[in-house]
Amino acid sequence: MSLQNTIDQSLLQQWVATKMDPSAVEEKLKTMGLDAESISAQLKAYKRLCNAKKQFMGFAFMAVGAFLGFISCVLSIINPIPELYNLILFGLTSIAIIVIFIGMYCVFE
Repeated sequence: MSLQNTIDQSLLQQWVATKMDPSAVEEKLKTMGLDAESISAQLKAYKRLCNAKKQFMGFAFMAVGAFLGFISCVLSIINPIPELYNLILFGLTSIAIIVIFIGMYCVFE
């Protein structure tokens, strides 16, 4: 529990804003005179903070892709404009799948 109190969130936010490399963050923490355990906790918090934005975007992409897939399914079943049936069925569904996979890549990277 004491390690969480020593993690300076404002300092981590500054490093994320400047997009520092984790090795540069580690060197900066060593120059601050922290022990190995504190450095590993700080690095873990830094990496978690860096990946949070990418993970959020991944979930947003997956939600948009799922919505497009649902719309594609509903429009294929209802078939409001018969001339656009193939475009909706194959085009919109393909776009939805691609967007979902982009989101999955961002989340699982």
